[in-house]
Amino acid sequence: MLSIALFVLGLVASVAPSKLPEFLVSGNCANIKVQDMFDLRRYHGRWYQTEILENAYQPYTKCINSFYDYSAADFGFKVATAGFSPQDQHLKLEGKIYPTKEFAASHMLIDFPTVMGYPYQVIETDYDTYSCVYSCLDWNTYKTEFAFVFSRTPQNGGPATAKCAEVFRKSGIDFSKFITVPHSAECVYRA
Repeated sequence: MLSIALFVLGLVASVAPSKLPEFLVSGNCANIKVQDMFDLRRYHGRWYQTEILENAYQPYTKCINSFYDYSAADFGFKVATAGFSPQDQHLKLEGKIYPTKEFAASHMLIDFPTVMGYPYQVIETDYDTYSCVYSCLDWNTYKTEFAFVFSRTPQNGGPATAKCAEVFRKSGIDFSKFITVPHSAECVYRA
């Protein structure tokens, strides 16, 4: 999957800057440090996306939640992510997120059928309240960058937001560009 992503980025480099896909922007990925001693088992369970850098690959815009089902045999997670589209249609994607031999356990790979293989880097988590996740690929002077504030509760502006805002800023990621993922009483969490 990573080789496919690099091939696509190579093709993009040959395209005129005015014709670049919207998800590619000028710049390089932040030089982040992932969490040491990451415990996959403790990461298991439901997470809610409360703030994100916009993501062209996610078809949903509100009530976004994921269930990470840890598998010791697969040394990773089966993940079901769901939410509602702008037209209020409930949508769900299923795939895997898992560590590779090349990196620390907190630097995983996203493996979903309709998404390029992006890194899933846990910068910091306490497993019970928040998880600050960064996903970025760069090539020369262009990058495709996504970042997520995950919370164990569907609460906007709560402790997960405050903690991840601090973590992202310290990592050189502009938190002012994040958008809030709406969560309300109308949300139904079926991931």
